[in-house]
Amino acid sequence: MLVLLALLLAASAVWRWWPGMRGAGEPADPTDARLVAQGRAVYAQHCAACHGVNLEGQPNWRVRLPSGRLPAPPHDVSVHTWHHADEVLFDLTRNGLVPGRTAPEGYQSDMPAFSDRLSDAEIWSVIAYIKSTWPPRALQAQREITGRYRAEQGGGG
Repeated sequence: MLVLLALLLAASAVWRWWPGMRGAGEPADPTDARLVAQGRAVYAQHCAACHGVNLEGQPNWRVRLPSGRLPAPPHDVSVHTWHHADEVLFDLTRNGLVPGRTAPEGYQSDMPAFSDRLSDAEIWSVIAYIKSTWPPRALQAQREITGRYRAEQGGGG
């Protein structure tokens, strides 16, 4: 019985940590060419109109509009996107900016929720595409942020 338990634990560890054993590995793996290509296509269709064809965001994205809301920010390495854990980026995309969860209380945004238009897999592919454009230093920093976030949430890392 103990041998069977040990084998199951070992298989589980290999499944979780061995590259390629879970398909693309991390859900937003920027080194998975198939995932990045899918994400590039989904981004072009659903995200580029606001966030820019080249991830550059809207002009003057730090200057509030007459509505009091901010224009869409860039997702290239020049800005804040890499400061967020993968799961936060996923939540922001799937559910929009939610005050008290992914935005400060009372914050209003024009960022729509995409849960009714994109599958979870499509959202992860967009995140993989965005991350694939970042240099190694930003990827490493974002990987560490994701790891800390997962540890704080009790999900390991």
